[in-house]
Amino acid sequence: MPSISLEPRPAQGYAGDVTPQLAHDWWKAGDAVLVDVRTDAEREWVGFVPNAVPLAWKQWPGMAMNPSFDDGIKAAVPPGKKAVLLCRSGVRSIAAARRATELGIEAYNILEGFEGDPDESGQRGKRGGWRLRGLPWRQG
Repeated sequence: MPSISLEPRPAQGYAGDVTPQLAHDWWKAGDAVLVDVRTDAEREWVGFVPNAVPLAWKQWPGMAMNPSFDDGIKAAVPPGKKAVLLCRSGVRSIAAARRATELGIEAYNILEGFEGDPDESGQRGKRGGWRLRGLPWRQG
C-alpha cells in the first residue's frame, strides 16, 4: 500500500485527491462532509460509513446519472466546509468532485475508495481502501 500522505495531491477540475486517512481526519475534525457517492445497493451489500452522507452519483441498476445529485450535494455541504467524496475505487468520486467544484464546493476525491484496487485475482478489499485501512464502516 502507498504511504499515507497528510497533504492533498493536486488534481485537474477539483480541489485534489486525499488519502482515506486524511479524509477521515478532516471529517472527524468537522472541516469536511463525507459524501458516499456509491449506489444504495453498494452501501447496502458491501458496507457503508456510519454518518456519511449517502448521495449516489449514478443509480443502480443501469448506472444512470442521479438527477438529484446537484441539489443533494449543495444541501449536504454548508458554505465553508470541504466535501470529501468516496466511491468504490476512487473513479466515480473524481467525476462527482468535478461536478461539486462546478457548483462552487471545495471538493476532494478520496484515493483508493471504499474497497481499494483489485488484486491479481480481480478481487477488491486487499489493496488499499477505506475499509482495509481500518477506518469506520459497517455492514447491513
